[in-house]
Amino acid sequence: MEDKVILLVEDNPDDVDLTLRALKQNNILNKVVVARDGVEALDYLMGTGAHAGRETRQLPVVTLLDLKLPRIDGLEVLKKIRETELTRLLPVVILTSSSEESDLVSGYQLGANSYIRKPVDFKEFIEAVRLLGLYWLIWNKPAPVRT
Repeated sequence: MEDKVILLVEDNPDDVDLTLRALKQNNILNKVVVARDGVEALDYLMGTGAHAGRETRQLPVVTLLDLKLPRIDGLEVLKKIRETELTRLLPVVILTSSSEESDLVSGYQLGANSYIRKPVDFKEFIEAVRLLGLYWLIWNKPAPVRT
């Protein structure tokens, strides 16, 4: 599992902690890289900025992407992911509290693989994370890495 990294793009420290707790409670022990804004997420994926020199062929198995982010919002991050050959096929799950239909539509138009509204109830959130983990880490067959 150590090679199956999860990229969590989330600026709210409480939501980061909640997501990490939910992963741990579901025995999802993969390494989780946390990016706290859109710039940090793109730097990690592209191997730039603070992540210069990172082996970019080792992409996360899935990116959990919030929409309301500082510096570059989640939809712009998703757009840049899909425009870049290296990351074009990267699975991106929008995990957000937004209930705006325009966010949902825009997310899918830009190539999101899934859109999940964060459940308010902790037990529901834990179950959502469990199912996400099962699907993206166990059942899903990822696209081959391009070199």
